[in-house]
Amino acid sequence: MPKKKKKKKFSDEIWALAKTKYHLSARHIEKAKKLGMNPKKFGSLVPNKSEPWKKPLGQFIESCYYKRFEKQQSRKKNGKHNEETP
Repeated sequence: MPKKKKKKKFSDEIWALAKTKYHLSARHIEKAKKLGMNPKKFGSLVPNKSEPWKKPLGQFIESCYYKRFEKQQSRKKNGKHNEETP
């Protein structure tokens, strides 16, 4: 029988620290939690001066959330959730 992976939950204290340290809004924190992101790894997602291609962390969370949840909802509304998309 395969073992199930337990989802690691982080305390509200860690999320509050990430919110203040990376200047995120409550909305960004909520979306990051829903995506299952690790607040301890946010430092690697923040763009540096030598990494101009990276989005700011708030925008990155928003785009990941949109990719996962908004597109799924639009497919369900259109009745295309059974069809494969290219």
